[in-house]
Amino acid sequence: MNKIKIFITFFLLISISPFAVQAQDENPKDYFNPLTHGVPSLGIAPDAKGSGMGDAGVATEADIYSQYWNPAKYAFAFSKAGIGLTYTPWLAKLVDDMDLVYLAGYYKLGDSDRQAISASLRYFSIGNIRLTDYYNVDVGEANPYEASVDLGFSLKLTENLSGGVALRFIYSDLGTSGLTGEDDYYPGSAVAGDLAFYYNNYLMIGNSECLLGLGLNASNIGSKISFDKGNTNAFLPTNLRIGGSLLFPMDDYNTLSLTLDANKYMFPTPPDTRNMDTEEQTAALQEYYNTNPLPGVFKSFHDAPGGAQEEFNEINWSFGAEYAYDNKFFVRGGYFYEHPNKGNLQYFSVGAGFKLNSLQVDVSYLISTVPSNPLDQTLRLSLCFDMDGLRSLMR
Repeated sequence: MNKIKIFITFFLLISISPFAVQAQDENPKDYFNPLTHGVPSLGIAPDAKGSGMGDAGVATEADIYSQYWNPAKYAFAFSKAGIGLTYTPWLAKLVDDMDLVYLAGYYKLGDSDRQAISASLRYFSIGNIRLTDYYNVDVGEANPYEASVDLGFSLKLTENLSGGVALRFIYSDLGTSGLTGEDDYYPGSAVAGDLAFYYNNYLMIGNSECLLGLGLNASNIGSKISFDKGNTNAFLPTNLRIGGSLLFPMDDYNTLSLTLDANKYMFPTPPDTRNMDTEEQTAALQEYYNTNPLPGVFKSFHDAPGGAQEEFNEINWSFGAEYAYDNKFFVRGGYFYEHPNKGNLQYFSVGAGFKLNSLQVDVSYLISTVPSNPLDQTLRLSLCFDMDGLRSLMR
């Protein structure tokens, strides 16, 4: 597959074309009706720890990359501050110049240890693409990319419960403005916010004092994004992530944690237009694309054409486990499941980490369980710096 085809396929998923998601299979059981949205890079797990656990992390212990998984967790962070950087070569099996870079950090305010501010920067490059017109004449080079920047605040509401918010600015440039004539796509921008909660508490299981974590993060609640000056608009990947985790201390040095996340997109499901005539199709699709984002959040829980069964199929599941030795050596594994009619992303992931004083290095690797998955063999590398550890080294 050449890069132009990859480029077209990738951006077909941002819902510019209202017919991009209409399946033609006549068997209702096998009706392929995925949820498509703009700025798909916002849904990519940015760090090696969470991705190494099957893309799970809303209820795990606080770490530097909590800005993506659940910003409310920062209020329970052990260190005063931290910063991390992740690099992910994307679709490496197909091309060599697509990548995701993610920078995140936090700082705990005051001496009470009850609140924190946080921020992150995401940059997703889709590489360089040569464009040609209908007659195969070279019209220039496109450099599409997506980027976002956000700021967050978290606060302990009680000794065991915290809340967090984040505000995000999103920018996406398909790189074709001025190159392809009347059908140009222009840069689009949007604003969004996250609302999150995190609860943790110790409980006795047998003779062991285990740490229970529960998390909720409603992310990317905001405006739509347009690439044609407002003529058409795409939904952002507004998402509800809920989950739980349990950390077992095996002895003084060894721990095992298990976590489960459930994810549900909170924007409308495309209508089933297979048995409609052209006029009915046009009306149904126009109503779908004209839905405002906030009403769409509530509509998303009851609007699937297939009823309750299709609504349940829209939930993605992530299960992860992490073994830690002396909080310095980590081994991780997980599984991610998306229903075949909703995209069919299914894969195992494995990962490992090593922590030494102020520095932690993590890696993860994705292993697809379905054929022809371009994300198979995706590798992530994360570097984290603990500011408390760094200060102790400098004394």
